[in-house]
Amino acid sequence: MKYKTQKVAYWFFASALLLFALQLVFGFTMGFAHMGYDGLHEISPFNAMRATHTNLLVVWLILGFMGAAHYIIPEEAQTELYSVKLAYIQLITFLAVGVTAIICFHLNIWEGRKFLEIPRPLDYLVVINVLTFLFNILMTLFKGKRQTTTALVLSMGLLFLALLYLPGMIWFDSQTLDSFYRWYVVHLWVEGVWELIMGGILAFLLIKITGADREVIEKWLYVIVGLTFLSGILGTGHHFYYIGAPSYWLWIGGIFSALEPLAFLAMALFAINMYRKGEKKHPNKTALTWTLGAAIVSFVGAGLLGAAHTLPNVNLYTHGTLVTASHAHMAFWGAYAMIVLAIISYAMPNLTGRKLYDNNMTRMAFWLSNIGMVGMTVAFGVAGVAQVYMERIMGVDFMETQLEIQPHFLILILCATVFSTGIILYIINFFQYGRPTDEALITE
Repeated sequence: MKYKTQKVAYWFFASALLLFALQLVFGFTMGFAHMGYDGLHEISPFNAMRATHTNLLVVWLILGFMGAAHYIIPEEAQTELYSVKLAYIQLITFLAVGVTAIICFHLNIWEGRKFLEIPRPLDYLVVINVLTFLFNILMTLFKGKRQTTTALVLSMGLLFLALLYLPGMIWFDSQTLDSFYRWYVVHLWVEGVWELIMGGILAFLLIKITGADREVIEKWLYVIVGLTFLSGILGTGHHFYYIGAPSYWLWIGGIFSALEPLAFLAMALFAINMYRKGEKKHPNKTALTWTLGAAIVSFVGAGLLGAAHTLPNVNLYTHGTLVTASHAHMAFWGAYAMIVLAIISYAMPNLTGRKLYDNNMTRMAFWLSNIGMVGMTVAFGVAGVAQVYMERIMGVDFMETQLEIQPHFLILILCATVFSTGIILYIINFFQYGRPTDEALITE
């Protein structure tokens, strides 16, 4: 690190990884419940487990994004963070809101809106918390010595992340209207502004690791931003097919959703091209592996698997099935989880001064987690295709279909075990670095 206040990022990263581990626990319990082993039902019913699993995903990824911002923005702006105290207060209160939400789910206190389940009072606290974070980051930019496109795109993504949470707080008596605006949050987050955040982090890592020319990399960022806004915004229409919205969304959603893989393809080509052009041989091969892996896997998971069932005549059969779960798991893993793990892998040696760049544990963490995720994606996909055929074509009863696809969840759990082993190794490696110190200041 170049600036002492970058140390704040460590605590965001540590919190994110611990919540990631907790998310895996709930994922396993859901997998066993699908197989009929639902012994925790009285304590943690399936609906509470599912809400907790998905909300933990959102919380730990946002913590990762916040940690990345606290590390990247001071370095890009060439100044210390505006307020360290504010950053710690914001972290503690954000974690408090997350823990409260999980407790509420298990006490059956929630909104009941898929992916936006947290009780309404907590929504207001989230808004205040994120505004506090943005104030700290934007003030750091304003007082900085330079403004870069990388910092601008990352900050723009974080700002829109906050603004697009607001439509989900509007109350509608009509379920169609409620679902219409709810997707403004869910879709435009993960298939819009989060891509900007990913692009900003990706650009920063490539500049640092490959030594490629900043001007060239940041021109690529403009291309990615353009593709994201072109396809991502109107691509929201693929959620409006069958909720009672006008039929023209079938055309709009179908056409622009089919274009969404272009943004991820651009990211993949961008990363590989910059790596090849880069003249710098950075010793942190682990960070480089996670960075290139994120670009490639995001194209496969978010791009290709998303395109495979986004057209209306296909989505008619696949929406709400395990086909969606197959796409979603690899999409979130490749596009967002891997880029967070990449920035952590890059930042930790610089924060601590310990050069544990590339060893057997880091290599095993990368390959086991990715092999496990591919296996989980295939298991979900095969189970989903069977579910679609039996339930939506043959007309087999829902519960009978669930019984027939139970064997696929055994494969899923085995693959999830491989995946989790990789993540545990990553977390162990993270804490082996130790805590950041002022003595770790570098001039890279």
